[in-house]
Amino acid sequence: MSQDEPERRAVLGDDGARPWSATRVVGTAEPRIDGAERVGGSAVYTRDLVLPDMLHAAVLGCPHAHAELVGIDAGRARAHPGVRAVLTAFEPEAALTVPSPWWIADGPPMRLLERHCRFAGEEVAVVAADTLEQAREALRTIDADYRPLPFVVDAEQALAPDAPAVHEGGNQVRPPSRMTHYARGDAALGRAEAAVLVEGEYLTSCLIHGALEVHGSVARWEGDRLTVWDSTQGVFDMQQYLAQVFKLPLSAVRVIGGFMGGGFGGKAELGRYTLLAALLARRTGRAVKLCLSREETFRSAGNRPPNRLGVRLGARAGGSLCLLELDNLGAVGAYSDLAFAGPQSAELYRCPHVRYAEREAFTNTGKARAMRAPGFPQFAWAVEQAMDELAEGLGLDPVDLRLLNVPDESQLAPGMGFTSTGFARCLREGAAAFGWEEARRRPRGSGPLRRGVGMAAAMWDGAGGPPATAIVKVYPDGSAGLNTGAADLGTGTKTVLAMIVAEELGVPLERIAVEHADTATTQYAQLSGGSTTVTNNAPAVRAAAREVRRQLLALAASQLGTEASQLSLGDGGIVSAADPALRLPVSGLEALHEQGVVIGVGRRGRNPEGLLSYSWAAHFAEVEVDTRTGSVRVLRLLAAHDSGRVMNLLSFRNQVFGGVAMGIGFALTEERVVDRQPG
Repeated sequence: MSQDEPERRAVLGDDGARPWSATRVVGTAEPRIDGAERVGGSAVYTRDLVLPDMLHAAVLGCPHAHAELVGIDAGRARAHPGVRAVLTAFEPEAALTVPSPWWIADGPPMRLLERHCRFAGEEVAVVAADTLEQAREALRTIDADYRPLPFVVDAEQALAPDAPAVHEGGNQVRPPSRMTHYARGDAALGRAEAAVLVEGEYLTSCLIHGALEVHGSVARWEGDRLTVWDSTQGVFDMQQYLAQVFKLPLSAVRVIGGFMGGGFGGKAELGRYTLLAALLARRTGRAVKLCLSREETFRSAGNRPPNRLGVRLGARAGGSLCLLELDNLGAVGAYSDLAFAGPQSAELYRCPHVRYAEREAFTNTGKARAMRAPGFPQFAWAVEQAMDELAEGLGLDPVDLRLLNVPDESQLAPGMGFTSTGFARCLREGAAAFGWEEARRRPRGSGPLRRGVGMAAAMWDGAGGPPATAIVKVYPDGSAGLNTGAADLGTGTKTVLAMIVAEELGVPLERIAVEHADTATTQYAQLSGGSTTVTNNAPAVRAAAREVRRQLLALAASQLGTEASQLSLGDGGIVSAADPALRLPVSGLEALHEQGVVIGVGRRGRNPEGLLSYSWAAHFAEVEVDTRTGSVRVLRLLAAHDSGRVMNLLSFRNQVFGGVAMGIGFALTEERVVDRQPG
């Protein structure tokens, strides 16, 4: 963690406050303020929600990788006991288009229920019944007639001239553009300058998000007003999408987030299940819950796309990089998304000649979705291995090679510096703590079990930005409330934001109530994702708390007959700097009792001009390989991170541990396997 130059790393609220020089609460290890509810089982997730007279829905998915739904007979399902509504792909409402997320500006439309089914599990019908069991039983009575079509599940095969077409117009997702292709310098010149040149092709597997909580929604209409309880990373984004589909004013759509059991990017989009629940609720006049099964989540709720990455790296004799080329082919599945892996190549290492080209293919598989730094793990998997090969060819230590190429300013935006530049420290201090040099000298073994060490580096852009608004309140008894629209995916967002209130106002965490993620009652916040949730919202929360503090000190100054500038606030009381004996608890403020509450509103200011906020990391691992079976065992792993100011040390450590665990799973054990022949 880098703590140098805090004034340069400042991201400000609208009050322009400078960063804390020292803190009492922020930076400490605090347990989650909702931890007892989550662990004890009293937390209410979407799947736990029960409303009066609520119906339960279940979805029928196509069993084929690619097929035309020729006909469907739902007569027996409609007559099944407890069934209140059935919707099939042949009804007018099924033609509604599911809005794409804001980062996907093009691509073929996704119908709500599909007659041209492009992946196994694609939704063709939905049933609402009094119980979930009745809904699932009714699904089994539906007779669906399919005409199977040729299919393709591999990106390279999908781009072949004779490949089955997933969509009309071919399987290439988008034509070459500035979005898909980047170059600086001259790649041919870089190749000519290289004393050592390495090339390789690297494959990554398709990875399923696998959050503990499956995707799901509950919808209820009251006249022309729609309320949706959704397991979503962004209630305000969902509100906009739902208003767009149902042609409603935003004021007529309410989305409530509440507790989430993980998202990892997979719950950042509007799902078909949410719209289906809303349609069935409107048709029946009753609340409808539709939660996907684990199998349905695996098939249709998103994935990190598989990528095929061709890498060419070149360096001069001294070790300075002179060439980085990356050709990426990713499979987005049946509908548009991003399967990019190139942007990190333009910033992670200092290099004058860089080129990357991205291609994406439609395949007859479930749709890709954002997952934990989209594209960056795939890039690191390929390029970091190539960096090790390059170091060996140069006769350099892999750490030293990376240290030689640490950037000191942005290469995507020349002249822009970084708010923190802890990359070199991550490499040096991580290597020292791991015992890198000694570990490399140890014998690797002579039998079937061989040991070795390796390392890799990474970066991410998590600066965030406006807009975000927060409200902080203090009540006559000295307790406080925080109002924010930010979703807490289980990462501890509510706790971190409450810690900021505690830091500014001296209110104990247990006396701070947090309202969050409700478009009707909380303030605007952007989608929680991309490591930007705290950086988006923390400055707004701090600005709101500072405004409350200003008002409290003004009230106290009037009551004590002194100047507000002579007073400070902390530990639930107001103290005079000139006379420490002059102390007044917040609950003793007469004017606060008279007006009932003090309210502060804060907004997110702009990022520092001329600076980019990146985070950096270096990981070191020792592994054991059984050469007879290929089995790999991770013996130890050390992670060094430059993450700016750590807000909650306990959450920070757990986030790193969780990321490491997911990375190990991605590398060693996790892969989506799909049949390549009709079953």
